Formats: sequence, C-alpha cells, structure tokens
Amino acid sequence: MTSTTKRMAMASVLVGAVAAAFAAGVSTARQPAMRNALENLREARANLQNATSDKGGHRVEAIRLTDLAIAQVLAGIEAGADD
Repeated sequence: MTSTTKRMAMASVLVGAVAAAFAAGVSTARQPAMRNALENLREARANLQNATSDKGGHRVEAIRLTDLAIAQVLAGIEAGADD
C-alpha cells in the first residue's frame, strides 16, 4: 500500500468517525475536555502538515499518529455521549 493510499484510507476512517458521531447526535458540548483535546489535535495536525521537509520520516509518522489520536478522541466522545 502506497503512502498516498494509506493517507486516503486514514482520511476515510476519520470522515466515517465524524459522520458516525454526528449521525448519532453526539453532543460534544457536554464533554468540554474531549472537545478541547480534539481541537488541539486538529491544530497540531495542521501544524505538522505545514512543516517543511520530512524530518527523516518523523513528521509523516507524527501526522499518522495524530490522525489515530483524533479518531480515538472521536470514539471516546461517542462512547461518553450518555455521560
């Protein structure tokens, strides 16, 4: 699987997670710490995306891990919707 294909697959997972959260009517307003974490992770991802050069592969890996963290926070928000 190429790097581009992997990124597209991860983006699809993230879009699906977001869509599932909204479809379930999850309110992030009741979970301010999780909402803040999600916003911070998205900002971190944008900063990593805008960084120059590949940093020996570490920048790309950091983006991948940040995408996974975003997906986990979204899943946590969904799981905690009843809290």
